[in-house]
Amino acid sequence: MSEQQDLSIPPSESPSSDDLPEGWLRVGALDMDAQGIARRPDGKVVFIEGALPFEIVSVNVHRKKNNWEQGVVTDIHHESSQRVRPGCPNFGLHKGACGGCKMQHLEASAQVAIKQRVLEDNLWHLGKVKPETMLRPIEGPTWGYRFRARMSVRYVLKKGEVLIGFHERKSRYIADMKICPILPPHVSRMLMPLRALIAQMEARETLPQIELACGDSVTALVLRHLEPLSDGDKQLLRAFAAEHGVQWWLQPKGPDTVHLLDEGGAQLAYSLPDFGVHMPFKPTDFTQVNPYINRVLVSRALRLLGAQKTDRVIDWFCGLGNFTLPIATQAGEVLGIEGAEALVARSRQNLSHNQALRAGQGPLAPTTFVARNLFEMTPAMLVADGVADKWLVDPPREGAFALAKALAELHENHELRQGWTPPQRIVYVSCNPATLARDAGLLVHRAGYRCVAAGVINMFAHTAHVESMAVFELA
Repeated sequence: MSEQQDLSIPPSESPSSDDLPEGWLRVGALDMDAQGIARRPDGKVVFIEGALPFEIVSVNVHRKKNNWEQGVVTDIHHESSQRVRPGCPNFGLHKGACGGCKMQHLEASAQVAIKQRVLEDNLWHLGKVKPETMLRPIEGPTWGYRFRARMSVRYVLKKGEVLIGFHERKSRYIADMKICPILPPHVSRMLMPLRALIAQMEARETLPQIELACGDSVTALVLRHLEPLSDGDKQLLRAFAAEHGVQWWLQPKGPDTVHLLDEGGAQLAYSLPDFGVHMPFKPTDFTQVNPYINRVLVSRALRLLGAQKTDRVIDWFCGLGNFTLPIATQAGEVLGIEGAEALVARSRQNLSHNQALRAGQGPLAPTTFVARNLFEMTPAMLVADGVADKWLVDPPREGAFALAKALAELHENHELRQGWTPPQRIVYVSCNPATLARDAGLLVHRAGYRCVAAGVINMFAHTAHVESMAVFELA
């Protein structure tokens, strides 16, 4: 556990006296798990679930170590003005509470302020990097935004009912969710009908999971089943699809076995209107959870990248081409590199699809996609990919350490370059501030870059997840 400061709530809101009754604690910050952080008079740190900065609380401690304790708030003696009523009945500290969200009790703008401070603290403490400019946070709808979700399913024999949803807080049990306000409204309304559907199926005891993937006009549900489905069960699925306007996909084994229940129908896809790009995808492909934020994210990333018709751009960890194809509307040449062969094949299909859509608008720039293990990058591999004026980097939680390290080694050893030159600008999109900070430290202190800007993206409202973006320019 690590301690980190939060300045989103002014200290003046808390009582000035430090003479608190015995056992009361003054909360000074939130950690990355949205737990309040307080100190006892002897300096021992206490992590408190349900407490907010500058509140005065009592706590029930359930875990003790030499230099820290962990517990749950029991009483709030001085409440933060930023505390709000949660928008979901499943949220809270009560028995059976859903563990999907952690910050619904905190006003939405304060959540963003805390995430911004988490980003700044990570960049400084882990990478010794201070951005020259902090970007305005990217925000969007805080409810009904979650177009991707993996929901657990369990038939409870003793109760004769089905549960579908996220796990309870700190538990392997599934929360008894009747609604979920972070899901699109039509999906939230579907939870109880889904429970009734599964309860009717012969295979109800061997259906562990339903994965949700919403496109612009199609709602896909992927049903994981551990045994073949009977004709009767398939008919129940078809009737449900007709009534609720969903598209069923079946997954008998691993993700590569996912297939439509019935061929035909509309295609699952999302669009990026600012660039005239249309992105078909399969429900198990990686796409951003929040389409509202994704559109703004792509537009800002490309504005910061500033690709020109004379530029060659590399999009690292390119996935389906979420950034690559928009870049191809602006740059002179684009290379997209991704670790998974299946995603590279899909990105090539999306390139062909969008080239065809652009008849009369001017073609996309010459674009190539290749598959490569980006966690094993070397300076020689980087040189072999050729000179690029600009990079877009969008790695998974593990970050882009090997890529940043190879870039640093090329900066420190000119003999390895063989005429290769580094990119003038890098836009790095991150879903983990700790690995961003680590990689930023390499880029700034060893690879010759300045961190000219950074900011947060509130992709996952009401959760402690911090998405961010940083811009680096060659010094």
